Amino acid sequence: MADKEATVYVIDVAHSMGRQSPNRTQSDLEWSLQYVWDKITNTVFTGRKTLHIGIVALGTDATSLSDDLQNEDAYQHISVVQPLDQILMPQLRSLPPKLQPSSTDERDVLSGIIVGVDMILKHCRNLKYKKKVVVVTNGSGQIDDDDVETTADQFKQHGIELVVLGVDFDDTEYGFKEEDKPEQKVWNEALLKRLCEATDGVYGTMQQAIDELAIPNIKPVRPTPTFTGQLRLGNPEIYDSALSIDVQRYFKTSIRRPPTASAFVVRQGGGGSGGQDEAGTLDTVHSTYRYTVQDPENESGVRDVDREDLAKGYEYGRTAVAISETEQNITRLETSAAYEILGFIPIENVERYMLLDNSNMLVAQKGNDKATLALSSLIHALHELGSVAVARLVKKDMNEPILTILSPLATQEIECLVENVLPFAEDVRTYRFPPLDKVLTVSGKALTEHRNLPNDDLLNSMSEFVDSMNLIDDQGEELMAIEDTFSPLLHIIEGAVKHRAVHPTSPIPEKPESFLAYSRQPAHLQEASQSILARLIKAADVKKVPPKTKGRRRYREAEKPLSGLNVEELFEKEDRTSISATNAIPEFKQLVGTTTKLEDFQKYVQQMLAIIQDWTRDSLGDQNYGRVLEALGVMREEMIGYEEPKVYNDAIAKLKHKLSAKDLGGDRRELWWKIRVSKLGVISQDVSESSDLTREEADKFMAAKL
Repeated sequence: MADKEATVYVIDVAHSMGRQSPNRTQSDLEWSLQYVWDKITNTVFTGRKTLHIGIVALGTDATSLSDDLQNEDAYQHISVVQPLDQILMPQLRSLPPKLQPSSTDERDVLSGIIVGVDMILKHCRNLKYKKKVVVVTNGSGQIDDDDVETTADQFKQHGIELVVLGVDFDDTEYGFKEEDKPEQKVWNEALLKRLCEATDGVYGTMQQAIDELAIPNIKPVRPTPTFTGQLRLGNPEIYDSALSIDVQRYFKTSIRRPPTASAFVVRQGGGGSGGQDEAGTLDTVHSTYRYTVQDPENESGVRDVDREDLAKGYEYGRTAVAISETEQNITRLETSAAYEILGFIPIENVERYMLLDNSNMLVAQKGNDKATLALSSLIHALHELGSVAVARLVKKDMNEPILTILSPLATQEIECLVENVLPFAEDVRTYRFPPLDKVLTVSGKALTEHRNLPNDDLLNSMSEFVDSMNLIDDQGEELMAIEDTFSPLLHIIEGAVKHRAVHPTSPIPEKPESFLAYSRQPAHLQEASQSILARLIKAADVKKVPPKTKGRRRYREAEKPLSGLNVEELFEKEDRTSISATNAIPEFKQLVGTTTKLEDFQKYVQQMLAIIQDWTRDSLGDQNYGRVLEALGVMREEMIGYEEPKVYNDAIAKLKHKLSAKDLGGDRRELWWKIRVSKLGVISQDVSESSDLTREEADKFMAAKL
């Protein structure tokens, strides 16, 4: 069971907290509340009922306390704005208006701390709680130091942790110091620091707390065993020589995913379901399942059936395979909970892709010295032999077994077997790529020097550039250590959710600098590697590719013949503006390659369309259908290449109209079917951005039968 926690935030809202420091754009209170909101929303985010939060406002215009403290002079201008309890969204949304700068500077920080301690003691009584008081103040105003020792004794006697965070408090360890500080604030800081030292608490400047908000904290997780049983090598019930070790299985690494959005609807009327939110304005979406089968005898054509009358269907490729419950019981493997070692393999035979999933760890059973010694021997034996174990895990009786690989891990802190679940053969896709260090010719000869292979100059330049971008500085510290990295996606979404929970109308704040650091190279490394990068660009012959302009035709250079003859000059005296039916396709490609005018494209396509219609009209059966399909394919490809899809679309529409009207030698529906099968229909926007037809319009055009 998770530990119970009780935390009271004592927040200074006096008039002086509304001032704005010259080096900040927010008031001291707004700036400090960033820390408070982050901690409170983290607690709300967990949804745990055992995390209780209370808030005491210090320096309020009025006084709102319990009956035994309400009328005492020492506790004036202090108000409890949130009793110790679980905070939900309605309470969270109500807090910002209550934490605004007041019109008075009369308050005693020590009295506010005493009120927080009183709240904790009344709420927790003698129950086991983790107790904490967090104080946020700018340290101005008068503080009565008569009760410092008594208050410190209360903290130590009841095990309460004290955290004091001051606005512009001096902190030599963090390197922050406020200049020209008033003497009263200096005295107050010394008093609060003495109180923290007496209670073994935490004293710091708010600047450090705000800076650390940009760095996500590690979420503590209570270790819970996912399997408790025996790790076996052989069957101990049959063989006396079998190995059996009592072990426990825990999570080691697991993927943490961003929070997903939930579907809600606006609640209608006064009634509500149990799934409504705390504000009472939203309801969860409920799903209703209905199972039907085709029934021609029914008026609607379908008939409702019960779920119990259905058989489970499993996907096998594109086929649904139905298996009844009786057949499932026959095929179900009867298993018993156990962890059995099947064999050992050399560690060099373990492919990297086998270790990409979540990992677990096997440790000896707590308090079992015999099991600890036996597992330690197995771990060191695997390590010395450079081997891993392949094992079979069944978590509970009648559960499906899984195959795992167990790797030894032995450090000064822990000895364990790291478990990874082995993938199925169907989960692994293999791809073949050409080698990077050689080029294989058709005859099988290996070339080490080729235009597609890097030369020595390029390799040396790249090696020098990689060295210049080294993330380890001169002192041996790594700039982006693996333990300091985190998922920006996860924490950006969580931060946006938490901000919107407190500030429902204000814009989402900018990403912290620590988040942006992972999306760009360090500035000093970029500057130091400029000259090296220039040499690399020169060695690689890098050229900038001009951006593609939408709607502009791509002109292709005519391929030069191997003979070197200029064919255009040989026929320059010939007026080549018409296409002959005997050599239609080559002449069409030559003509469209020598023009840039839209009217020329239209003219040549119309000529090809006339030739295609003649081929169709003169065809005996499907004799000329192959030539028609080839010509249509060339026309379509050329118009896509020159980004004039409308010219082809108009032509294919005219051809379809002719075929539909049976004007091309009778019934030619078979030709239209072949055009559809060959995917020679109209050009849509997903094929060419210049097209004015959507995918749906193109499918509708081609789906229509003649």
